[in-house]
Amino acid sequence: QVQLVESGGGLMQPGGSLRLSCAASGSIFSINSMGWYRQVPGKQRELVAEITEGGRTKYADFVKGRFTISRDNTKNTVALQMNSLKPEDTAVYYCNLDYRVATYGGNFEVWGQGTLVTVSA
Repeated sequence: QVQLVESGGGLMQPGGSLRLSCAASGSIFSINSMGWYRQVPGKQRELVAEITEGGRTKYADFVKGRFTISRDNTKNTVALQMNSLKPEDTAVYYCNLDYRVATYGGNFEVWGQGTLVTVSA
């Protein structure tokens, strides 16, 4: 089965930086998009950033100017560089993959297990 492996989470003081990485493996023919979402207990999961097959990006308003999403198409990986971290960035961050298994196959979606980011003084 297709899996996502996330890394890079941890504890950081406000104003610091962290870099999250996500690697996809399995029977992936092509990637439609990859993205990062985050969730706080009791709240809905929300989009942080995503990048499409064509390289177009989308960012949530609360991270614009601070976070940058990038990808390496040859390795099926996506990274999220998080700068100027704030306490309200504290959440579990999930990697998301939308992909195809064949040229005329359907689209599928898979989630990573999540990595905890804690921003506190």
